[in-house]
Amino acid sequence: MCSLEKRGNLWVLTLTGDNQHRLSPTLIDSLLSTLNQVASQATPGSVLLTTANGRFFSNGFDLAYARAAGSESAAADRLHFMVESLKPVVAALMSLHMPTIAAVNGHVAAAGFILAISHDYVLMRSDRGVLYMPEVDLGLPLPDYFAAAMREKIRSPAALRDVLLGGVKAKAADGVKMGIVDSAHDSAESTVEAAMRLGEQLARRKWNGEVYADIRKSLYPQLCGVLGLTQKVIISKI
Repeated sequence: MCSLEKRGNLWVLTLTGDNQHRLSPTLIDSLLSTLNQVASQATPGSVLLTTANGRFFSNGFDLAYARAAGSESAAADRLHFMVESLKPVVAALMSLHMPTIAAVNGHVAAAGFILAISHDYVLMRSDRGVLYMPEVDLGLPLPDYFAAAMREKIRSPAALRDVLLGGVKAKAADGVKMGIVDSAHDSAESTVEAAMRLGEQLARRKWNGEVYADIRKSLYPQLCGVLGLTQKVIISKI
């Protein structure tokens, strides 16, 4: 469901499998296991780059899996299980001892949107794909950590309103204007190439990973509070 490749100091995590990369329990487990593997082998200069194969980065939770449960209550239980299962994945990204980059190769929606913006940097292709939070259109409530991630990662009140209350489908250039996307690129290939270049630049800094993660947590206190993450008191030699 996802692969991991080490290229120098860069860890490249790629979502594989079906074209839409819906976040099923299996894919969520695979993501968490892979992130734990990266965390266990982190060294100064390590960087994580996440991308996907095909037309989608991730089209959110696997709603077909939820509906296959049969009854409405059983489907709701399955959806709730996926919501709770993704929470440790977001926590893992927020506490990872290295910079993180999402190279968004195509459409990204709902929980996939949250997965992308849980990275420190978001690069996106401009020739295909949209950012979309469909909860208002689907009539689904927003999980607490989704709301916290959106509030702290999207600083423009107007952009936040349009994304969450307007169900806007934003292309890469729109995402840049909204402050969601760091840069837009001509194709999936050029997006990954730009992400690799950024990763190499960041890797050369060889930051202390524990300090880096602690500063990240201080930047997003609401999200980290919902995720149950706390800062550590780190004393370094000057």
